[in-house]
Amino acid sequence: MRNDVTDIRLIDWNRAWQARSLRRSPQKGNTDFWDGRAPSFANDRGRASYVDRLLSIMNPQREWTVRDMGCGGGSVAIPLARSVSSVTAVDASGGMLELVRSRCKEEGIRNITTLRGRWEDDWEEVGIGTHDVALASRSMVAEDLRASVLKLDRIARKGVYIVTMVGDGPFDRRLFDAIGRPLNAGPDYIYNYNMLYQLGILANVAFIEESRTRVYESPEAACASVQWMFGELKPVEEERLRAYVREHLVLRGGSWSFPYPMVIRWAVMWWEKT
Repeated sequence: MRNDVTDIRLIDWNRAWQARSLRRSPQKGNTDFWDGRAPSFANDRGRASYVDRLLSIMNPQREWTVRDMGCGGGSVAIPLARSVSSVTAVDASGGMLELVRSRCKEEGIRNITTLRGRWEDDWEEVGIGTHDVALASRSMVAEDLRASVLKLDRIARKGVYIVTMVGDGPFDRRLFDAIGRPLNAGPDYIYNYNMLYQLGILANVAFIEESRTRVYESPEAACASVQWMFGELKPVEEERLRAYVREHLVLRGGSWSFPYPMVIRWAVMWWEKT
């Protein structure tokens, strides 16, 4: 019998998550990154298949008050607000929160309150009070996973919902191979789930699968659109990316797209408060 098999109950999943996060491509835990991405979110009203599936899992109730941590441009907060009493949309990026406010005005949404805050902040000082439901949809980019989970659990009266990527998530491994850079997508859902297990939280889990066909106005727009995956590119990497796009992008119906869809998987983990 082998005696070198590690008991997963003895693994420090918080430290493992932190170590994996440090190798993420690129680093996403700063406001400059998300402020820079806010303009692109203005043209993306959220992937309907993802939002619809998430809301079907959550089964929101009219009386709920919801805190959406890391709300981004409001892709979940805005449709969710139509089914609940109120939503507090929290994000570290002022650009993202401005986008949420603009969309609320445009769509006549009046039950969303925006609040600027980070995972690492003292939530009482920021003004994040208790809510019926705490939601973190694809936004777990904190420095300390354990502390963040406990914060979510502490401010929720009825339930907590966390969504994280499965495998490569939204990253296109083909593009990383093309520029000659290894893909380090960061920790996926299994780190979170094992962390919950160690905390004594028996979470439900369901998976959402998206198939996206990315469409661009031009090859140049395609290069600019996918650059968020890499952060800073070296000149040789930029040229390799342009070469890959020139070779693979095809023109269909006046728009450019890659000949393959992106299949992205997300894990939804949730538990009820007793």
